[in-house]
Amino acid sequence: MQSPLNTLARCAGSLAFGLMMAGASFVPAQADDTTQSDSSMSSAETSPVDIQPARSARHWRILRDRWTASDEKAYEDFITAIGESNCRTTDQCLKHAVNVYRGRNPKGVRYFADCADLPYTLRGYFAWMNGLPFAFASAVAPNGYTRDVRYVAAGNRVIEKSVVVNWPGQAPMDGPDVLRRVSNYVSTAMYRYHPEEKRGLPADHYSSSVDPRSIRPGTNIYDPNGHVAVVYRVDADGRIHYIDAHPDNSITRGVYGRKFVRARPTMGAGFKNWRPVQLVGATRASDGSLVGGHYTYTANSELEDFSVDQYFGNETPNKRQWRGGGFAFNGQRLDYHDWVRTAVAGRNLVYDPLTETRNMMRGLCDDLTYRVYAVEEAISAGINRKPQPSRLPQNIYGTSGEWETYSTPSRDARLKTSFVELRDEVARFLELVENGSERVKYTGTDIRADLLDVYRQEAAACSITYTNSAGNAVSLGFADVHDRLFDLSFDPYHCVERRWGATDPGELASCRDGSGKRAWYEAEQRLRNQTERTYDVRMDFSLSQLRSGVAGSGAANPPDIDVESLLVSPAPQIRAEIRGTVQQ
Repeated sequence: MQSPLNTLARCAGSLAFGLMMAGASFVPAQADDTTQSDSSMSSAETSPVDIQPARSARHWRILRDRWTASDEKAYEDFITAIGESNCRTTDQCLKHAVNVYRGRNPKGVRYFADCADLPYTLRGYFAWMNGLPFAFASAVAPNGYTRDVRYVAAGNRVIEKSVVVNWPGQAPMDGPDVLRRVSNYVSTAMYRYHPEEKRGLPADHYSSSVDPRSIRPGTNIYDPNGHVAVVYRVDADGRIHYIDAHPDNSITRGVYGRKFVRARPTMGAGFKNWRPVQLVGATRASDGSLVGGHYTYTANSELEDFSVDQYFGNETPNKRQWRGGGFAFNGQRLDYHDWVRTAVAGRNLVYDPLTETRNMMRGLCDDLTYRVYAVEEAISAGINRKPQPSRLPQNIYGTSGEWETYSTPSRDARLKTSFVELRDEVARFLELVENGSERVKYTGTDIRADLLDVYRQEAAACSITYTNSAGNAVSLGFADVHDRLFDLSFDPYHCVERRWGATDPGELASCRDGSGKRAWYEAEQRLRNQTERTYDVRMDFSLSQLRSGVAGSGAANPPDIDVESLLVSPAPQIRAEIRGTVQQ
């Protein structure tokens, strides 16, 4: 019997409902609430179920009982190719010329994934195309009271896994059907567990070591604020590049940084690799495929690169005081995010402030371009022409329906955090250079002037264009967006001009919003000032509540993102609360 928790859907803000479809072509293996040790991590043996006939192009024939080292390397190459391409949706990526399996895609199949689905969809697709076993958590239970298992502070445990098994005398499973079920059942709740959780069935991922060998293409990154990304490239200097998906099915790219927070171990934040699975007890059919059998899962104790250092520190781990865990590399004490980058590079890093600033600026420009596509989706769907609801969703960062698909509060919060990070990193580089630190390499004579020159060069090279309500193109430079960053509306019911923070009467002239929507836009300013994504706060405010500034309705003032003022001021200030962000 399927757990009712199966109905929780996909990504941080997604609460769609997945229903079991007739002719199930995979089998759930369930667990009760009793404690299960690492040594007993195997699913219940599966039993036959009815299978609908599948066309041959759709068949998922299992040809090998486990993933080999060669399979894992091919998966890394598959992920890297997608990341390095210019595909902008999951469907485009799996039909792109860089996908060596594109010729085997069944006709008429459209692939969908939001952030939580993406790792599973890519892993499942690769397994399908290569005749490999595949399993995924299809239900979880919270370890404490919560209104939403995606954000429970005490974490979750897996109580049901769905597995791919073929049966003698029946047609092989339907690959697209399995991937659809992944979208129905998988949510970010499936990543939220203590790295040493022993209750229930084994999780699909495990906490990996933070080193060059373990952080690789295909590694997943879980942000407990409700987002998941997939690593596609790791540079020699430890910069970790990722792809991520969104509820509108778009794919974006970024570089790991402080917008991925460190959190208490029960929330499971950080880097996760896929737990190896094996199909045991299957027999070889006349066509060479494996039929029958059941799945087993490699225990943490048997994994070469299992580690909890990213949760408790690598100096003097203290599992009762995780906040005090220290991070060091070759005897050098570092903050968490610096340690990640240094450890992944596998060497002590010396930062070039000019190159680092240039890279961050270019990453921000990419994020602005991705936001253009996201806003266009809402406008194309006509959401801005609909009446403004009388209340906000229960939580603007985690909800369902058209708000989840077309609003941008989470995306905008990550964007704002990146702007804050840019300002704070520039301040840190100034401090390191001016104090003569060996951690930076700078051969010039005026670090402030040189950083300012880089900043202005990159700002001048970055611009975006949106189409206003009259159908005309409006171009905004980096400086324009910087100045109106906290005016950008995340609300999909607003005109495109307000989505891009227009305040000038000339730019706003084409906006067709009435006085009611204008009032909502003004009342949402405190929420726009907020960079923290508060998924555990009820936010179904009315207009009058927002106007009165009720608790949970945002911040009175936005954070400082002014890099230019910093570079011409005499004393750089570093915001410790951003540098050491943790989630309670």
